[in-house]
Amino acid sequence: MTGPLYDAATYILPIIFAIVFHEVAHGVMARALGDPTAQQRGRLSLNPLRHVDPFGTVILPGLLALAHAPVFGWAKPVPIDYRRLRHPKRDMALVGAAGPATNFVLAGLSAVLIGLLARSYGSQGTPGPVMTFVFDNLQNFILINCFLGLFNLLPLPPFDGSRILRGIAPWPLARLLDRIEPYGLIVFALAFVVLPQIAPSLHLIDRVLMPPVDWLLRQMGALIALVAG
Repeated sequence: MTGPLYDAATYILPIIFAIVFHEVAHGVMARALGDPTAQQRGRLSLNPLRHVDPFGTVILPGLLALAHAPVFGWAKPVPIDYRRLRHPKRDMALVGAAGPATNFVLAGLSAVLIGLLARSYGSQGTPGPVMTFVFDNLQNFILINCFLGLFNLLPLPPFDGSRILRGIAPWPLARLLDRIEPYGLIVFALAFVVLPQIAPSLHLIDRVLMPPVDWLLRQMGALIALVAG
């Protein structure tokens, strides 16, 4: 089964669940470190409706999938009050790292599941349409989680990487990141829209992000092969 609608269908659920688990992980880590804000506002739920941003979670990823471009997106940010954390500077880094770490774990679990399914179908011939759809969703779930996790580790506001960097950086650099944070959307547009148009050789996604994404996907492929036998 192929075609634009099928391709979009195999991306929408993976991107929604990858982003939802990513955001909930931030809230769970914050609660563990002393800030219950996300829990108090009902944002630790895995119900996608509590987290979905119509454009960032559904429309944009769907359009990127149809264009065969790298798929990414965002959800409504889980509210974190860093003043309520027990060790705000250090804990900010841990809260920031929780989202990407969860994406990598989900990618690994999906690889294991694909390997187990491949092992079970090895002697049964070609899987039917339903199982093919499941396989395609799991493969895209791996791709999206790897990309989303590494994308968010970029040390630029408003990504998680900037919060991790702020948590481990000396105070002068941390304060600089604080001043840049309110302009995160402008930084995003300059880095990923304007800069590639001015200097294609500085396309951050192609030059910086895709090599580690490709490496991580190869590791997931090796894990699938190992489990499948």
